[in-house]
Amino acid sequence: MIIKSFIGGADLELIGDYKPPGCDFNRVIVNFTATSAGRQLDRLALLYFGDTEVWRTSTAEPRAPPGIIWTYWKDMTPYLSLWKTPQKIIFDLPNLIDDRFTGPFNCTLTATFFKSDVETDSAPPADLIIPISSRNASSNTGSAWQVPEREAVSTVKFPRNANRAVFSVSANGQGTEEFWWSNVLQSDAAAFNATVGMAPDGSPWREVQVIIDDQLAGVQWPFPVIFTGGVVPSFHRPLVGLDAYDLREHEIDISPWLPVLSDGKEHTFKIKIAGLADDGQKTIVNTTVGNFWVVSGKVFLWLDEEGSITTGKPPTVSISDPDIKITGRALGKNSTGANETLAFNLDVTRMISVKGEVVSKKGTKNPEWTQKLSYTNNATLGQFGRNGFNNFIITGTDELTGMGTYKSTYSYPLIVNQTANMSANGDLSLDATLFQELRLEVEGVGVYPTGLEAYNNPTRNRQGQSSQYKTSKLSTFRNGTAVFNMPADMKSSSAFGTTRQVFRFSGGRDGARDVELYTRRVRASNNTVLSDEEKSADGREKVLTASNPLGEAN
Repeated sequence: MIIKSFIGGADLELIGDYKPPGCDFNRVIVNFTATSAGRQLDRLALLYFGDTEVWRTSTAEPRAPPGIIWTYWKDMTPYLSLWKTPQKIIFDLPNLIDDRFTGPFNCTLTATFFKSDVETDSAPPADLIIPISSRNASSNTGSAWQVPEREAVSTVKFPRNANRAVFSVSANGQGTEEFWWSNVLQSDAAAFNATVGMAPDGSPWREVQVIIDDQLAGVQWPFPVIFTGGVVPSFHRPLVGLDAYDLREHEIDISPWLPVLSDGKEHTFKIKIAGLADDGQKTIVNTTVGNFWVVSGKVFLWLDEEGSITTGKPPTVSISDPDIKITGRALGKNSTGANETLAFNLDVTRMISVKGEVVSKKGTKNPEWTQKLSYTNNATLGQFGRNGFNNFIITGTDELTGMGTYKSTYSYPLIVNQTANMSANGDLSLDATLFQELRLEVEGVGVYPTGLEAYNNPTRNRQGQSSQYKTSKLSTFRNGTAVFNMPADMKSSSAFGTTRQVFRFSGGRDGARDVELYTRRVRASNNTVLSDEEKSADGREKVLTASNPLGEAN
């Protein structure tokens, strides 16, 4: 579809026109391949069809020539209704070229269209997708908001014949909010001002709120994506952080709201980012956070035939305020009275329930959307603010009942110990250890592919079993150590890093043991892949080793 070199300046977006191919298709896979050589920071990139964001990714940080190359395959079948009609394509990748940052990103984006004889998805793709965005496509720019600089609010009108609706939200922090999980409490922002300056604050807890007509409909407690320059850049060469190439969106089923949204009138959707404000005594939820978050959303709709009208009763919303506990807060001073250490523990829980009655051509349904969320962060700062330690975990369960079944259970552990020092003349040194894990189980009719699509094709079942996998179970972790040194002019650097990642994917059936479908184990050190072991359920195994530093980000 596109070939583009992003060099910076006003050259931030690629604008193109897409026309559907002259063949029948029901599945679309996109291949994104990029090369870069020189010095460059990681950059966030967003792909739009018109006003609708359809993919969010980020770049690897390059190295000296010959540079790096990476490829990512993305299943875009959930957006099938958009692929069936002509679209304006906008690929937004802001980049900067100057005497310090010299690497352009040379990008190729292609699409492959398939016709599958077997329906392998848990649900058919949506009939209609409504963007919840700033709608800037007519100006040939991206449509995501930067919050809190701009209010993320959109007014839309739904068709009257929807029988299911799912809101998908995309949000991640940048700037002072990129490492939100390591921020301090607001009351401690100036604790180390004398040595390292004011610290990013608002607490290390964030909540993405989806609001319909001024009522909270659901939330996301975001996954802590660490981009390819994050914490210490040499962590990510060549193994990048979890989700860095495919920033996962979060599903909130808003079907209980359909009787209200199907009235033929305009309705307001807002996306807010919340942190915590405190004065050392009292703590409250605060929807003004640091600068900045990149957010957008969309609503996936499944429709009855034209002329039918969805009715029912307005939803019953039962949402508790977050239960917030701050314990163990201690500010340690040295013999001269200067602040030397800081410690605190933050625990947050929340429960959400939205019940509805929806009457459509499919009959009367009583959907209920529930969320149960838990957060813990044990934080310590030392060396007068130069060292930071966070032992952090989010766990949650999102579930739809009464209208089909959807259940997502997730866990996001992260442990980081990092030290940053800057000399009097501005030379920077970083060193850190990191452990990060992602556990995700999905059952039922979600919007996005789970990975089971490749394994639920009956022709693949060698045992002759008629039952398909009902639950996808993804588990992956990475851990490593890294150091990085850069002089004040930022025109060169030296670094070393060692990283290991293990990825497991399984399928679950009722009353049966989970079946491990795919595993991969990779070890890398200082731009070199030391070992790469891969195994799939069909019995194929592959063991790859590399003794030369390819510098590839795979």
